[in-house]
Amino acid sequence: MPAQTMSQDIHSTSSPDQTGPIWGYHFVPNKPARSITSEEAVKFLTAPDSAPDEFLWLHFSLSNAASVAWLRQHLTLPDTFYESLNSDVDATHLEQDGDALVARIHDVLYDFTFDAPVATTTLCIMPRLAVSAHVRPWRSINELRAAVQAGQVFRSPIEILARLFRDQASVLVDIVRKTKEQVGPMEQQLLAKRISVSRSELGALRRTLVRLQRLLAPEPAAFFRLLNRPPNWITEDELQNLQQSAEKFSTSISATAALVERVKQLQEELSALVSEQTNRTLFVLTMVTVLALPINLVAGLFGMNVGGIPLAQDRYGFLLVVCPLVVLTAFLAYWGLGRRRD
Repeated sequence: MPAQTMSQDIHSTSSPDQTGPIWGYHFVPNKPARSITSEEAVKFLTAPDSAPDEFLWLHFSLSNAASVAWLRQHLTLPDTFYESLNSDVDATHLEQDGDALVARIHDVLYDFTFDAPVATTTLCIMPRLAVSAHVRPWRSINELRAAVQAGQVFRSPIEILARLFRDQASVLVDIVRKTKEQVGPMEQQLLAKRISVSRSELGALRRTLVRLQRLLAPEPAAFFRLLNRPPNWITEDELQNLQQSAEKFSTSISATAALVERVKQLQEELSALVSEQTNRTLFVLTMVTVLALPINLVAGLFGMNVGGIPLAQDRYGFLLVVCPLVVLTAFLAYWGLGRRRD
């Protein structure tokens, strides 16, 4: 199908007044997917003589209030799918409901920022249908759509799910790589004992990584549980594909955990350097106070201007007072410097 025609079809399915999917694709064996409208999707799913090897991928935006009504009207999906759409819990799950697989997974937003990095997508995978729905666009879905538009062949909805899982892992690896690029210079500065690293920046990086790890880490375990008891319609090749995707994602989660530990150690090193610098500053201030104490004490006593001040009439009185003070101050300075070296 020419790129221009495909672009027009996608635009037509993504119009603002569209009550159905914002995009849909029709997959046939060994051929690139074809973009379809919501009417064509309903016709395919209701046709009794449609080819069993063909399937659809329909994607919905939950920001459109009419999407759920369209789903209930035209598609027969399990109740767990709709319950997952309305769930506010950030839990990840992948469960089997009859012949369908219902998944709630997380990924970073399409326009990723460290302030609001995570979005949620709910999927329903059936033998001839893959349905996905989200409130905000996220990166892996758009990368998967780009692969479909580029002509990549998918043989089943499970391959769609596996590719989405691999794209999640790739996005996470990219985030880890970019974070390492920020952490590397900070680590070099701390090794050089330079406190020019922003504690707030390190804290923001760690909070983001911990949140990503907390939300995404359960996904490989959910997929591994599925692999132990898969639906009957999933083939061995598809199971192996899912397993490889889960293993890749598990590796990226491990890399995230290692980076979290690295950032934590940098925070501890930075805190130690700041504490050491603060202690040095306090020690210097204490030493200045101690060294000035004898002089201030004697100056206060002799400055009272009362009768009976000793050595007031002695021509060497000033030297007799100052010399012991200088000796005492020198002794205190020597003692303090020795304690500092210790």
